[in-house]
Amino acid sequence: MANSTFYIGMMSGTSLDGVDGVLADFGHGAIRTVAAAFIPFPPALRSQLMALQVSGPDEIEREALVANRLAALYAECVAQLLPAASGPVAAIAVHGQTIRHRPELGFTRQTNNPSLLAELCGIDVIADLRSRDVAAGGQGAPLVPAFHAAQFGQPGTARAVVNIGGIGNISVLHADGRVSGFDTGPGNVLMDLWIARHQGRAYDADGAWAATGLLDPALLGILLDEPYFTLAAPKSTGRDLFHADWLDVRLAQLPHALKPEDVQATLTSLTATTIARAIHDENADVSAVYVCGGGAENGELMRQLGAAMPQATVQSTEVLGVAPNRVEALAFAWLGYRFTQRLPGNLPAVTGAKGERILGALYPA
Repeated sequence: MANSTFYIGMMSGTSLDGVDGVLADFGHGAIRTVAAAFIPFPPALRSQLMALQVSGPDEIEREALVANRLAALYAECVAQLLPAASGPVAAIAVHGQTIRHRPELGFTRQTNNPSLLAELCGIDVIADLRSRDVAAGGQGAPLVPAFHAAQFGQPGTARAVVNIGGIGNISVLHADGRVSGFDTGPGNVLMDLWIARHQGRAYDADGAWAATGLLDPALLGILLDEPYFTLAAPKSTGRDLFHADWLDVRLAQLPHALKPEDVQATLTSLTATTIARAIHDENADVSAVYVCGGGAENGELMRQLGAAMPQATVQSTEVLGVAPNRVEALAFAWLGYRFTQRLPGNLPAVTGAKGERILGALYPA
């Protein structure tokens, strides 16, 4: 295992759209993406995963069966990537699907069956990559800032990398080499649930529906009153906080009715505003912001983020050589590589852990 430089990283995030996978080569002193694949979640599996976001009857069995289905999808993703490898793959690093994230209670839960995945693929699997950081008193998230620093950092230059999946998170790469970061709040999660409710679509392609609406300052103010936004870092969040009931309670506080498209425009502004404020509050004099995740494909969101940060250029990570839909999977390949080298994968300054820790658990082939 240690002699191979090929690793597979897989990520399925809060948006619940599917599995992103990359085959990465860690030889020659650099990280090179060799191939990428995407396996969409079947609608039934997406519904089952959504149902597991809250407690319900027969929860343990339902989660176990979903974990088996996920392992089969992960194996399908691996099968698509393997032909591009010119040598053996050292390990598969897989994030699993978050169904609970409660670091304040001492746990985070990413459902997965890594034993089955190792059995299906005949390759070592590294999984459960967040729990050790939580055990060390950390948030277990975000884990990507360490990778962002390794892949996108430039000495003497302050820049920010923003991942906009279901939840948004930032990595601020300070000019002096320090790295800070945390979850900013909703990324696509509220926009996705609103368009699903009103149009039956999984997401607002390019932000086209939001662009037809008008920002409502009263609603934006109510949404921004959420205490999470002013909570000091380290901090992380997820669907445990930002969900349909959270939004509906705040909509009910409005003294006037809104068109659905105006709500969508305001939710888009919420994501852009909270990200821009979070970066500004880091006092890093950031001149460039690079966006990855599904949010990078939302033209209206990117426009609003640029308007909220006029002092900085806002572009996707594509300009740095990594497609925005590959960054997180590549980050987990990097964490798998770090595990096999017995190197830490967390940044205590970001997660709040008591110290650096090797992240993950090994399931041998």
